[in-house]
Amino acid sequence: MIAEPDEPEDRLRRFATIWSRAVFPVTSTSLTRPEFEEELLPLARRLSDALHARTLDADEGRAVGAALIGAHCTDPEALSRTLDCVDAYLVLYCGEGDDREELRARSARLQHAMAAGFAQALRERTLAEQEAISAAALKAQGVVAQALHATEARFRAVFEGAAIGIGMADLEGNILQVNGALLRMFGLTDQNMRARNVREWTHPEDAPQTWTLYDELVRGEREHYHVEKAFYRPDGTVLWTNLTVSLLRDADGNPQYQLALMEDTTERRLLNLRLRYEATHDALTGLPNRTFFFERLEKALGAGAGQRFGLCYLDLDGFKTVNDSLGHAAGDRMLVEVADRLQACATAPGEMVARLGGDEFVALTTGPDTEREVDELAGRIMNALVTPVSIDGRELTVRGSIGIVEGPAGERSPAEVLRSADITMYRAKSAGGNRFELADEEADARAITRHGLTTALPTALDRGEFFIEYQPLVHLGDGSVRGAEALVRWLHPQHGVLGPDRFIPLAEHTGLIVPLGRWVLEQSVRQAREWRERYDEAGPLRINVNLSPCQLTHPGLVQDTVDILERAGVAPDALCLEVTESALIGADDDLLKPLRRLAEMGVDIALDDFGTGYSNLANLRRLPVSILKLDRSFTQSMQQFPADPVDLKIVEGIVSLAHSLNLAVTVEGVETGAQAEQLRILGCDTAQGWYYARPGPPDRLHELALVDATG
Repeated sequence: MIAEPDEPEDRLRRFATIWSRAVFPVTSTSLTRPEFEEELLPLARRLSDALHARTLDADEGRAVGAALIGAHCTDPEALSRTLDCVDAYLVLYCGEGDDREELRARSARLQHAMAAGFAQALRERTLAEQEAISAAALKAQGVVAQALHATEARFRAVFEGAAIGIGMADLEGNILQVNGALLRMFGLTDQNMRARNVREWTHPEDAPQTWTLYDELVRGEREHYHVEKAFYRPDGTVLWTNLTVSLLRDADGNPQYQLALMEDTTERRLLNLRLRYEATHDALTGLPNRTFFFERLEKALGAGAGQRFGLCYLDLDGFKTVNDSLGHAAGDRMLVEVADRLQACATAPGEMVARLGGDEFVALTTGPDTEREVDELAGRIMNALVTPVSIDGRELTVRGSIGIVEGPAGERSPAEVLRSADITMYRAKSAGGNRFELADEEADARAITRHGLTTALPTALDRGEFFIEYQPLVHLGDGSVRGAEALVRWLHPQHGVLGPDRFIPLAEHTGLIVPLGRWVLEQSVRQAREWRERYDEAGPLRINVNLSPCQLTHPGLVQDTVDILERAGVAPDALCLEVTESALIGADDDLLKPLRRLAEMGVDIALDDFGTGYSNLANLRRLPVSILKLDRSFTQSMQQFPADPVDLKIVEGIVSLAHSLNLAVTVEGVETGAQAEQLRILGCDTAQGWYYARPGPPDRLHELALVDATG
């Protein structure tokens, strides 16, 4: 076994060696193989640099492809072998340190650019050769009258020795003379070729202007023209050429002959078609890929008046589980099976299926009646997924969620349509999956707003867009202010002031709740210190700060809290952390351990929204809480007189139980004096709500506390 080279230069040299050995046998060069390798080494270095560039420069690939022509690698086989070598070995030897999948994608794009550069350079070289031959032919014709024997020999040498096909015909199209290269291209004998007329060589793919240019040339209205033209060979195969036709005049300047120069581009065209197919089709399933789909969608959306489109965006439910449990090979087999089923669902004119990537597929239908057709297409897809997929003896259930977008052409861009379909698909997935949903503009707008808020969250804290309002906590016995709950707000540049219900779930989903919660805790504790320093005569004021479930599981919760209290110089009893009942009821010891440590330090722990979950009252004995915050749903009936006797009994029972466990009871949502009085009679300790004050700036709490202190 040969050891892999360690140094980058050695690896680059090894790649150049492999490349030279592959290409040298089909190269028309006087260099030795080692000398040819030295000529390829700078090209290999350019490919390596382009592979690792910050932004892929396709011009580098085109330049390398063109340089192969300069190195006499003009045989199409040289390009084929070069592309095979780059595909197999460029990432292997020059791809250290970066994401392999990204490097392979870049390598594929470089190969495409190399093929384009090679083709362009070969074409320019051929055209130059054609022009030289044409000039030689014209010159030979002019000199015929003066030295026929010399010019005839020179012209014959050029005519017969040229690598491209050359033919001469009169102005009626009768073929007079052809060289061996042209005969080999067509697979005809000289006699059979001379029996043909130029006008017989029509082909269905001739460009509209081809024969117009020909007529102008034989009439003497133009001197030459150049087109890409296809010809049928006798065996039915197609010969593709770059064709240049020039007009030859006699000594008096009158049109006399036409001279055709042909370059066989069949192999190059097949290569371009192969590269085009690979660039527009998914390698695993053979379906059109994202690039091809966007081309079709853009065309469909640009159709004329009266045309509509319908799009189904499919994402498989639980596909990650297949990859994780059975391996990616099994996942790939499932994707191939799903692709085959989808392909069978979209066979009508105007319908297509594509794979966007991963387990995401799209089906497109176009026409005047897509409102009905897209629903039927989605139904066929759902039915096609019903049958389990058999992989290695296992029957795997296939489920999918589909988002449907339908509408008239010309109103939305491809990106907007796909975004709406994606949003709708996730709405179907959130509803349980294995179903399809129709796009809804209002739902799209909400999802886009959520996405915008999620995107803006990371920098909003740095820009100082968050602020805190405080709602007083009032003692029901004497009406004194005992503290306040800190409620964070977001002053968004476009949407104005947003409440926590708009952005806290987004922050929890992205993990940004941890730094945001730390900031809220730090600001609130600093405010508590200021209250205690300025209004100590009103009694010790406590600050209540909410903790999300994500913060509870964060390993730095206890240390962050200790550090914030110590930096602010505030005692732990000035802080109360509120945790929702759903986050604590049934929690294991590992989750409760940080709260127990904080409670042992003197921080109060409040069980927020008590009574909204599946409360197990026996669990209260094991929770490190000192306060129950009764949910407002139990006390709303107390705003009316008489209050619901059932609610009174429930609240009375909860208060009695809490006090028996040495827990204080706080009530949220107090809005009337009668409600506050009833809660006082029932024995509740503290309350908060609009009856006392709405959430506001810290100065508002100062005023309330000062009033209580001065009577």
